[in-house]
Amino acid sequence: MKMQELHYFPGHMKKTQRAIEESIKKVDAVCEILDARIPLSSRNPDIDALTAGKPRLIVLNHTDQADSGKTKRWAAYFRRCGWAVLETDAKSGAGVKEFVPAVRALLAEKLRRYAEKGQAGRTVRVMVVGIPNVGKSTFINRVAGRTRAKAENRPGVTRSNQWVPVDGGLELLDTPGILWPKFEDQAAAMRLAFIGAIRDEIMDLEELACCLMAFLAEEYPACLTERYKIVPEPEESGYDLLVKAGRRRGFLISGGEVNTERMAKILMDEFRGGKLGCFTLELPPEACEGGEQ
Repeated sequence: MKMQELHYFPGHMKKTQRAIEESIKKVDAVCEILDARIPLSSRNPDIDALTAGKPRLIVLNHTDQADSGKTKRWAAYFRRCGWAVLETDAKSGAGVKEFVPAVRALLAEKLRRYAEKGQAGRTVRVMVVGIPNVGKSTFINRVAGRTRAKAENRPGVTRSNQWVPVDGGLELLDTPGILWPKFEDQAAAMRLAFIGAIRDEIMDLEELACCLMAFLAEEYPACLTERYKIVPEPEESGYDLLVKAGRRRGFLISGGEVNTERMAKILMDEFRGGKLGCFTLELPPEACEGGEQ
């Protein structure tokens, strides 16, 4: 099943672009949060231009829900592209303690120059950027050791820049999640919708669930058998599988028909909650896209 073509660019995201452009000169480095399940699809192509010239740290977040072996491949890919990389699960805090040392290593030369000028205690400022729902605010709160940035498991919660002090020598700038005006790659748009980076309210959730069912049947059929007790057959569509899973769950309505809308919501919630397993939905390209070659 082919999903509807997606275009999603709320007005506050245009304001975010301008805010990033205005704030970039005030920071020493940029921390870009990506979703480890879809590292390339969760990269906003506009970020490179908006933050050009600043040292970059790539954070692969949600590693608890991604294939660990493939996460290592993605980390190696981004390092080949010239960026520092950190693997984290901000929700549990795994890997987050490495952030401050990673920032100081990234800015070692600048910090050395500060020390030579007698400015060893000068505050380092890092802008944190990323698309909606990759865990930016949760990550910042973990780094800061307290709740300073508003965080919820839905896109579009952070609506303005927020400075968050970490300690006497480090401040983070939390920016709203920012997508791009048009998705040239509709497969990437679909992956973004799968993880919840695009609001469900603007989409047909049942259609999205059918696409996810078809993908899982092709790439990870065992997870459907284990979770929903169904065995995907080659001729079955995503909708057929949604019906089978709903029937197994007992989601029936009048006339014995399956409540596919309810099953669609369950599927998306369980996929996003990690209950179906750990998946990486794309692999690194052979050549770097952006960064230093």
